[in-house]
Amino acid sequence: MAMQAEYVIVGAGSAGCAMAYRLAEAGKKVIVIEHGGSDAGPFIQMPGALSYPMNMGLYDWGFRSEPEPNLGGRTLATPRGKVIGGSSSINGMVFVRGHAMDFDHWAETGADGWAYADVLPYFKRMETWHGDGDTTYRGNSGPLHVTRGPRSNPLFHAFVEAGKQAGYEVTEDYNGEKQEGFGAMEATIWRGRRWSAANAYLRPALKRDNCTLVRALARKVVIRDGRAVGVEVERGGKIEVIGAGAEVILAASSINTPKLLMLSGIGPAPELARHGIGVVADRRGVGANLQDHMEIYMQFASLQPITLFKYWNLWGKALVGAQWLLTGTGLGASNQFESAAFIRSDKGVAYPDIQYHFLPIAVRYDGKAAAEGHGFQAHVGPMRSKSRGAVTLRSGDPKDAPVIRFNYMSHPDDWAEFRKCVRLTREIFAQGAFKPFVKHEIQPGAKVGTDEEIDSFIREHAESAYHPCGTARIGRRDDPMAVVDPECRVIGVEGLRVADSSIFPRITNGNLNAPSIMVGEKAADHVLGKGILAPANLAPWASPRWAAAQR
Repeated sequence: MAMQAEYVIVGAGSAGCAMAYRLAEAGKKVIVIEHGGSDAGPFIQMPGALSYPMNMGLYDWGFRSEPEPNLGGRTLATPRGKVIGGSSSINGMVFVRGHAMDFDHWAETGADGWAYADVLPYFKRMETWHGDGDTTYRGNSGPLHVTRGPRSNPLFHAFVEAGKQAGYEVTEDYNGEKQEGFGAMEATIWRGRRWSAANAYLRPALKRDNCTLVRALARKVVIRDGRAVGVEVERGGKIEVIGAGAEVILAASSINTPKLLMLSGIGPAPELARHGIGVVADRRGVGANLQDHMEIYMQFASLQPITLFKYWNLWGKALVGAQWLLTGTGLGASNQFESAAFIRSDKGVAYPDIQYHFLPIAVRYDGKAAAEGHGFQAHVGPMRSKSRGAVTLRSGDPKDAPVIRFNYMSHPDDWAEFRKCVRLTREIFAQGAFKPFVKHEIQPGAKVGTDEEIDSFIREHAESAYHPCGTARIGRRDDPMAVVDPECRVIGVEGLRVADSSIFPRITNGNLNAPSIMVGEKAADHVLGKGILAPANLAPWASPRWAAAQR
């Protein structure tokens, strides 16, 4: 073995960085394996440049889905961070914990000890919140800084006011007691920089003598007599083993973690046999239960030239970049997602199932602006799709990308929910608060009105929100589809855990960076065996009208 530590973590992403920090803090010797390179430089550290790193092969694994039969055979981009900080270094920096009922559902389906009361103390431990208001639900001394943008553009306020005019709730803090409603969006941005898991957790951990970062491609977990003893890696053209005296922890993403499990002989026996891999543990759930959020961009032309389009040219971008480089301030210091909303799609829906990100420009994630110039948009999509997909092996070669089949829109309810997204959004933008700003709808466009026309638009234009999860789900040890037990231990193998978004039994409301970091925080306490933080018995807000009214 080339190197040895007590704990070997595969993946320097959201959960992996948090685990490295907590284990090193406890005095354990830790090695973190990461295939990606440095996160230095303005493309990653400047929040306003967020569309660049997720479209750069230097920082992204470059995964794509297989052709999606319900989306006209399109293959969709599935970015995952191949860089220090993982996807927290290339994401949109939006900070959403998820709804309390999401975690209660986890516990109800076998993730004992992961109810909202159990995870809230970890959300509080991980953050330093810089918002105003009630701090009962928030943390004030954690490594992760959570801030709000200045919301200086009047469009941010118009969005919240329009929601209020349409009869929806307003929330002072969607990460606090009350998620439901319109309000300010939160971000992992601090002093004008992306506050990734690398900045928050990994860099402080690496300052300790007992934490080491190794740049290498993880090939498989080395298992002897039913116990994980290390990780086989390739670096510098050589294959070697990094030994783990206590445990190996996979935190390589919901795409790469199931791939590594299968390459290590842990997964569905027929799938392993197909690639000539010997079975160590026959776990049917490895790679199954793949979930994601989908969204569309509802775009509107602006009556006033107040959108970010004025900067969408070489000179404008240079000005924004120069101000950020010189002062760390200005438009470059924000991800521009500064207003948000969580609403319920219908009566009888107990808690929000639609999310909005509002953006004061009409542009796509790939950086292509709408042809009509000044405009703005809402990213909108359902939160709890019933469609399920899978990650499987393309071959037994660790260098081959896995096969990713989301099966997007394979459940009929997905179509009905997306149609509601379109119609409810149009109603919001028709409110008086937007009268001074809305010129006309760019897309889908006023002519797209029937169910069939809306379905056609969704088929052609729906995109991933880049929230894959669920491929090594947590559950009770007697559950044949569970991959890890409630302490994140891989069922059927000793000395091996998973701690990333793979373990989510069901996708949470909103963006996944925050709950992924929480998993790393909580899993670290399970690894250390020092006891779990005491439950927080706080009752989150729920609409008293949920059974009878949509809003």
